[in-house]
Amino acid sequence: MRIGVIGAGWLGGTVGQVWVRAGHEVLFSSRHPDELVSMTRQLGPRASVGTPRQAAEFGSVVLFAVPYAALPQLGRDLRTALRGKVALDACNPPPGRDDALAREALTHGVGPTSAKYLPGTRLVRAFSAVDATAVEASSARQSGLLAVPIAGDDTPAVQVAAQLVRDAGCEPLVVGNLAAAIRFQRGGPGFRANTTLPELRRLLGLPEKD
Repeated sequence: MRIGVIGAGWLGGTVGQVWVRAGHEVLFSSRHPDELVSMTRQLGPRASVGTPRQAAEFGSVVLFAVPYAALPQLGRDLRTALRGKVALDACNPPPGRDDALAREALTHGVGPTSAKYLPGTRLVRAFSAVDATAVEASSARQSGLLAVPIAGDDTPAVQVAAQLVRDAGCEPLVVGNLAAAIRFQRGGPGFRANTTLPELRRLLGLPEKD
């Protein structure tokens, strides 16, 4: 799969590298793409570097791992390139921030708010509630895998996200639609639980089997 990563810092860089090792083609981007060259050089020909626009155009799936305040402008700038694509939203409003966007996200839920500012995408909340170090550790072991909660309104897009969670060496837990993502946003029981699938199901009050 061709994946664009917008925001190749701690989380985006880690998840993207695991995807490259799993066989995907990944274009990493940031405001300073030159700083990413040394990382991608070690990953081989399936990894490349570019601008956020190039990442949006490259990927059939685009992972957003940027400061939450950047989403509205990215949504405006990249609207045409992102149309119809699966957008994995790993962004979180920062704690204690009392600005209009953070208040909107807390009032209406981060999932629906992100979908508003990334119009035309098939948005799935994914990798937003786990730490990069936990993803990296899970990708290197065979059991006790990290559970990653995901939520979205587009069922095929959620299925794509679930497969990419598996390809990152983790286990997906589909919590529900975008509104249900409130259960694993900051302040919710699933936020940064960094635990296994049975334990995450317990924390979220979900049945043991789908």
